[in-house]
Amino acid sequence: MAVDTQSARLDRIEEKIDRLSEAMIALARAEERLMSIEANNTQQYLRMNKLSEKIDALDDAVKETQRTTSTINRLFWAILVGGIGAFFANITYVAHAATN
Repeated sequence: MAVDTQSARLDRIEEKIDRLSEAMIALARAEERLMSIEANNTQQYLRMNKLSEKIDALDDAVKETQRTTSTINRLFWAILVGGIGAFFANITYVAHAATN
């Protein structure tokens, strides 16, 4: 009987050890997954930073283009108004010269 009791105890201990080893394996797998997720998170963070830098550079380029376009637009209207003014001044001068 003592042998049967000790054998039963050893079987229970072995079962507990087996469950502990399975739990340790599960923890190791979970840790590996967490490390993989951390690495992916770091890569995504770096990519987001690069994209942010590119967006900032594009924003600066758009602002510069906007300033240039605004200057060209103003210059165009100034030349157009000057040309129209010169045209009407010339017509007025010719009409006035013809009457004199």
